[in-house]
Amino acid sequence: MKKLLFLFILGLGTAAFLFFYTAQIISRKQHVSEPLLIQVNNGASLKSIAENLYQEKLISNKTYFILYIKINKIYPKIKAGEYLIDKDVSFKDLADILTSGKVYMRKVTFPEGVSSEQAAEILLNNEFLEDDFLYFSDGEILPETYTFSRGDSRQKIINQAKRALTKILDAAWNERDADLPLKNKQEMLILASIVEKETGVAHERPQVASVFINRLRKGMLLQTDPTVIYAVTLGKTELKRPLSRRDLEIDSPYNTYKYAGLPPSPICNPGKAAIMAVAHPDKTPYLYFVASGNGGHNFARTLAEHNENVRKWRRITQ
Repeated sequence: MKKLLFLFILGLGTAAFLFFYTAQIISRKQHVSEPLLIQVNNGASLKSIAENLYQEKLISNKTYFILYIKINKIYPKIKAGEYLIDKDVSFKDLADILTSGKVYMRKVTFPEGVSSEQAAEILLNNEFLEDDFLYFSDGEILPETYTFSRGDSRQKIINQAKRALTKILDAAWNERDADLPLKNKQEMLILASIVEKETGVAHERPQVASVFINRLRKGMLLQTDPTVIYAVTLGKTELKRPLSRRDLEIDSPYNTYKYAGLPPSPICNPGKAAIMAVAHPDKTPYLYFVASGNGGHNFARTLAEHNENVRKWRRITQ
């Protein structure tokens, strides 16, 4: 009898020890010294998930973690994706994170003035995006930073950028200044692409836009170098040399030294600021501008003033 009592007490003690030991493992928070990204693939087994967490030292015991997930019927609720672990975590914390669906969002940025070729290269070089995508032309996307989750398609990013451009362009056209010499949104976009390429100085964009608006009103040639560069390269490469006289004679509708009005399509993907500069250009008498030598431009009302600014620029650059 005493033996049975002893065994019973021993069994209770063992059970109590296992209970408290298990509870301690389940509630214990594993230290996270630096943020970790955990990938859960589609169809991943519970065993492989536990192994991944164990290798990253987010759990101390795979068996207990698997039991915890099974007992609490958590496994079917785990969602595929990439998750950021940036604090100490217990089994429950991990379960909450993996079932939340709040996946880590990555970023891809298209700089203002990017060409379609350059934007495509940015997407193709991003290892966290998948599959191929449809070709898109200059002036079809809005240069901006876009978020995505690992494994998203490149086409998804393009679609986001196209929708963003449509939204900005619609707003700019609807709110534009009265009497702009532009027939439609496409012409606004084309001119914005020229402004984008002419200056990288934010406060200058409305001034540069005013020069081209004034020229269009007077029926003058736009005579803008970026359109000639586009005529030579079609936006596929950078022109790593100065324009030549021969370039200025190229027979292309993009050659604004030869053909009046706007070119037939955008020469890059302009940003929001350039589009808004065309929608609301400064009210100026300027018809000319040339580089100042300090990153900006000098503006002029007359050809005589412009020629003097050109001489100043040449003295600086010689």
